[in-house]
Amino acid sequence: MEQQQAPERRNNNRWLLLAALVLVLVGINGILFYMNQQKTKQNEQLAADIKVKDTKLEEQIKQYETLKADFERQSQELQSMGLANDSLESKIASVNADLLKLRSFRASSFSVADQKRFQQRAQNFERQLRQKDDEIVQLKKDNEMLFTETQTLKERQNKLTDTIGTIARTNQELSEKVAIASRLRADNIRIGVINRRNKEDDDDNNEFKAKKVEKIKVTFNLAQNDVAPKETKQIMMRLLEPDGAALYNLSTGGGTFLIDGNEAFYTAKQELVYDNTRQGVQFVYAKGTEYKTGQHTVELYADGYLIGKTTFTLK
Repeated sequence: MEQQQAPERRNNNRWLLLAALVLVLVGINGILFYMNQQKTKQNEQLAADIKVKDTKLEEQIKQYETLKADFERQSQELQSMGLANDSLESKIASVNADLLKLRSFRASSFSVADQKRFQQRAQNFERQLRQKDDEIVQLKKDNEMLFTETQTLKERQNKLTDTIGTIARTNQELSEKVAIASRLRADNIRIGVINRRNKEDDDDNNEFKAKKVEKIKVTFNLAQNDVAPKETKQIMMRLLEPDGAALYNLSTGGGTFLIDGNEAFYTAKQELVYDNTRQGVQFVYAKGTEYKTGQHTVELYADGYLIGKTTFTLK
């Protein structure tokens, strides 16, 4: 009886061992399944974290690109106003350096500390941008005001220039009129001749015999002129022969002077102080040789302009 129970016990033990082994395997599989589940969750969480970091990194890069564009805009606005922008160039260089660092990051290595650091720097840049924008707005207002004031000053200057030009032209015209009005005039011009015996002869028709003429005498009065200044005047007398040549002799007081900018010979000259009293003036000229026959002309000048003219004839 005992021999029959022994095999049954061994069989029961085998089944127990087999059941235990199955339980152990089920337990191991459960543990492995649990560990796989945890690993999957960790990987999913890691992937989600990397995705968030990648999004943060992209947002940060875009923020810095916007900052760079805004600083460059400010730089161009200042340049358009002709202002220096060294500080903006420095800020643009700093933003470029930060952009280079951000683009070198991998999402997995972009830590929370990095995010905070670059975010703080970006906020600081944005604050500087707002301050500079306010400065530029004020500068534009100042420039517009200055432009308006400059335009107003230019208009006033142009009007003043026109007024000064008008006054100058008026003064010039007045000066020219005064100069013309102040010119002397020879009145009552008379011609006489003196022969070798020092005897004087005159003729209302101003006709004389050439052979008897030793000297020519010219007398006249300076007409009254209230505009002409009372000052020393040089009176030139030109005696022109029938062929138009002016008689002159340096040894007897002849010389040259300017008529309308051109050099001309004068026969005689004398200085006097014009006193506006119709004072008389006299020229006596001796040629020293025989006079030519024909019509002679006497021209009288003062200050380079003609003040009187007459003719006489020698037969």
